[in-house]
Amino acid sequence: MIDWLAANWTELLGFGTGLACVYLAARRNTWNYPIGLANNVVFLVLFLGAGLYATAGLQVVYAALAIHGWFRWTTQVEKENDYIARTRRAQVPALAAAFLIMAGILVWVLLTFTDSTVALADASTTSASLVAQYLLNRKRIENWLVWMGVDVVFAVLALASGLWITAVLYVIFFVLCVYGYRSWREVERFGSEGAVAIAGASAGGPGAARASVRSPHD
Repeated sequence: MIDWLAANWTELLGFGTGLACVYLAARRNTWNYPIGLANNVVFLVLFLGAGLYATAGLQVVYAALAIHGWFRWTTQVEKENDYIARTRRAQVPALAAAFLIMAGILVWVLLTFTDSTVALADASTTSASLVAQYLLNRKRIENWLVWMGVDVVFAVLALASGLWITAVLYVIFFVLCVYGYRSWREVERFGSEGAVAIAGASAGGPGAARASVRSPHD
């Protein structure tokens, strides 16, 4: 057991800090950012050893984005606990273009300068993750939808690289993203106090949950 822990400590540490980070983000807790920074360091070491170079490099960019998000969630409009934003349709083409450009550049870099055998998948998930992190920093609810897609692909990539603990982690990430999306939608509709009231009344059945809070449109 001790030998197994010694051989897999980076995955286990990444497991724990990753879960804490996503859960806190789902709860709109600013502490997700410092814990996320610790997670970036662990995964940088882990993915370099597994040959996932773009994903490893992503951790450095994540660290910079985490600092940006930490700043916004503590000093800008995002610091308001009930603040939830949506991405406007006019912004979607720019986000899609950013994803395609980043993915194209990363595929070229991986095929030209590394021995990566999963260049397209690695580059695509890396680029999508950057878009998702930007949306999270701005508290845009669509970040959870992007993360869901990323987590599915990352789980497959981790399995293909022999990182089964990390694969399990990304499956749990997916479940947490579903939770985060539903939680943010409730806050968007009813505010944080209303969302808590709904959760507390759910044990009494759907009727009790509906009676516990009035929609702002009522």
